[in-house]
Amino acid sequence: MASQDFNRKLAAILHADVKGYSRLMGEDEEATVSTLTVCMEVMSVLIEKHRGRVVGGAGDSLLAEFVSVVSAVRCAVEIQEHLKTVNDEIAEDRKVVFRIGINLGDVIEKDGDLLGDGVNIAARVEALADGGGICITRSAYDQVKKKLNLVYEYQGAHHLKNIAEPVRVYKVLTASEHSSQLIGESKIPIPLSKKVVIATSAILALVVVITIWSLYPFSPKIEPASIGKMAFSLPDIPSIAVLPFTNMSDDPKQEYFADGITEDLITDLSQMSGLFVIARNSTFVYKEKPVKIRQVAEELGVRYVLEGSVRKAGEQVRINTNLIDATTGNHIWAKRYDGKLDNIFALQDKITRKIFTALAVKLSTGEQKKIGRKETDNIEAYDAFLKGWEHYRRWTPEDFRKAIPFFEKAIELDPQYGRPYAAIASVYTEGYQRAWDWSHVLGVSAEAMPGLAGEYLKEALKNPTPLAHQVASKWYIILLFSEEAIAEAERAIALDSNDAVGYTAMAGALIYSGRPEEAVAFVNKAIRLDPHNIPNYLYTQGLAYFGMEQFEEAVSFFERAFKLNPEIG
Repeated sequence: MASQDFNRKLAAILHADVKGYSRLMGEDEEATVSTLTVCMEVMSVLIEKHRGRVVGGAGDSLLAEFVSVVSAVRCAVEIQEHLKTVNDEIAEDRKVVFRIGINLGDVIEKDGDLLGDGVNIAARVEALADGGGICITRSAYDQVKKKLNLVYEYQGAHHLKNIAEPVRVYKVLTASEHSSQLIGESKIPIPLSKKVVIATSAILALVVVITIWSLYPFSPKIEPASIGKMAFSLPDIPSIAVLPFTNMSDDPKQEYFADGITEDLITDLSQMSGLFVIARNSTFVYKEKPVKIRQVAEELGVRYVLEGSVRKAGEQVRINTNLIDATTGNHIWAKRYDGKLDNIFALQDKITRKIFTALAVKLSTGEQKKIGRKETDNIEAYDAFLKGWEHYRRWTPEDFRKAIPFFEKAIELDPQYGRPYAAIASVYTEGYQRAWDWSHVLGVSAEAMPGLAGEYLKEALKNPTPLAHQVASKWYIILLFSEEAIAEAERAIALDSNDAVGYTAMAGALIYSGRPEEAVAFVNKAIRLDPHNIPNYLYTQGLAYFGMEQFEEAVSFFERAFKLNPEIG
């Protein structure tokens, strides 16, 4: 029989599975699967971060390969640290605890899978690890023993199932303060000459270098941002700006869809308390401009920047994302997501979760549940809303008129969809305030607008969004119900703590409630979240100082606002 050529290579193999998985599933399948899903997502993100590849897995197990043992061990240590956080709020007997084994060995690659003793040994060594622990083989230990600030405890030579030769195993002690120290191993004679050892090591090193060179293309260096040159001090929590995703579709008319995906990601991220997120208005200033990551970070005062692209072709969608630490110029991860249009919400959720994991953002139980919750499951309604929202964002009477039919179509397709109701209520509220020059464009009399606004707002508040509460706050100001206006602004901020519009709504409610001195702090918060949308906030600052009877300061703010935007007010 003729010998078959196989694609062989040297690889660092990481194998992980759950300790006591059968017991956990027997006691509560749904809770176990839910926690396991989060854990698997955490591991996948971290593996990508450390330039590894998830090869596969079944049930509670995961198999990954790395071109560097150092990367594999670093990744394993970080995985165990992150999984402790995932398990923090779970009862001791319900925690999903992983064991990890790492081996450096020769493997066969076939159709993307990895086969051979190199894989089998990693799996057998993993079974020797404690829950939440890491075990590595001698071949892996030799590569990391002087490169990582870790302690390794020798566990002896083990006869592993279906493995011919005994395998020496080392436990990774991640909590130790010592570095590169080996505990428990006596000197073991090596039956190879010194020359053979040197030659073998050189060959292994060469293989690793060649593998790295072939697998990873050159990526241009990003110039790091200077923290000292940032327009604002970095927040105490992770901070991020999401740049407008590029429309890579053949049809330029799909621009609204790429913008909608970007804005939804901003919204999903901003609703979590452990992350500081720059507002949409300020990041969209960079749309279609050749800006540098350094410039974005320094102008907005953030550490991380997310950029990406969207391609929509028929029912297929492809989203490319790239998360960058602007202060170092390093790419944290880059990922491509492919799927059908009717699965777009799941793709968005994957991106959101990866960002939270990569930035080590700790989510409360309520926030974890909020990630997968969407305002509508109807893709056609969502698409219609995005088309209307493209016009709504331009904030002109002509575009408001064009937006309304799209919002009405979204409502027709999903009568429970709250945001289009809120958007129409906002249109008629704004139209009512400017009735003298907007009424004829919208095609609705000034007398009819309050009734229409109230009707749509009532429906919007059945499934409330931050926008619904912002509009409600404005209506209560019009009606001179000051306490109600403040309460609605508080509800808007509670739903989205990074929404600059919510803070502006609160500032307006406080000013018209006779508490202008309290409004200033809310305006400053809005400016920090939305630094490229200054005119509106300067005008509101002027109103606050006018209310405090500090007229010179008020005039100064008004003049600056009018200079930047003559049409404001």
